[in-house]
Amino acid sequence: MKTCLIVDDSKVIRMVARKILTELKFQPEEAEDGQEALDFCKKTMPEAILLDWNMPVMDGLEFTKKLRALPEGDKPIIVFCTTENDLDHIVMAINAGANEYIMKPFDSEILQAKFEQVGLL
Repeated sequence: MKTCLIVDDSKVIRMVARKILTELKFQPEEAEDGQEALDFCKKTMPEAILLDWNMPVMDGLEFTKKLRALPEGDKPIIVFCTTENDLDHIVMAINAGANEYIMKPFDSEILQAKFEQVGLL
């Protein structure tokens, strides 16, 4: 079973994502901020990461840059999931190493479609 790390400071978003990912046959794991996510990845590298942009301690963009610099940090598929929807944010995320970008609010169909696009399903 593939692991997907849900990185979001909102407990509600993590709960919704966990339900969807479980239905898609992923083993969901959770982190409340980028630092907690980076610590998780240093121990166990997930196959996928569903990542918020705006979080305390370390935001999604900084996390992405630090993850991609780690050994094996190029492996996870990173899907940004955020309210930041302007082109500048999308370009910054992709340039930092994100594979895909979806907007909040999201649903099962959107997440499934993006995961299929990047070859996770």
